[in-house]
Amino acid sequence: MRLTSKFVAISAATALLCAVAAFWILRSGEPARATAAPDEVRPVWTETDWPFDADPWGRGKAFRCKADDCGGEVQLYVRAKLGFCNCATGVADDGDLDQMGDLALIGKATPTGAGREIIVGPMRGRSRGYRVEGSRNTALSLAFNQRCDMVVATALIGPGAPASLEPAVLAFLNSDRMLKWAEVALGL
Repeated sequence: MRLTSKFVAISAATALLCAVAAFWILRSGEPARATAAPDEVRPVWTETDWPFDADPWGRGKAFRCKADDCGGEVQLYVRAKLGFCNCATGVADDGDLDQMGDLALIGKATPTGAGREIIVGPMRGRSRGYRVEGSRNTALSLAFNQRCDMVVATALIGPGAPASLEPAVLAFLNSDRMLKWAEVALGL
């Protein structure tokens, strides 16, 4: 009987180890998704009024994360842009992101590095960090599409907040609340 219970325990441990290894291998080539580490900030996003004047793309949704929750003040602006995306390639590179994003809402910004591919729900796109000229703020621009329509998000990150809040912003954009909003806004 001892041999059988040892065999079962070893088999279970081996199966668990194989499952973890398979999961790791499958995820290693996947684009960025919501993956915040336990010691990172845990933002609380509160919806606020859209602070910008009307333009051809209309109003979007605005959210605020207080300094207590994000390490510094963070403003997040999200809106749909219908028919603006390249229907064949989507948001394929940093040039597309720079052209299609909403950084103009917050001022002139300079990239701090190369962007990277992201996934939000069933949509793919890009994310890239920026330095906002004339201030101590940084910004994160994200754009992701479904066919010819897309959602753009701009996070204005105030002094004191971690330089990269991308995992936290992606987690929020991947939340049920925001994915349902995107479905309605994009007419999916």
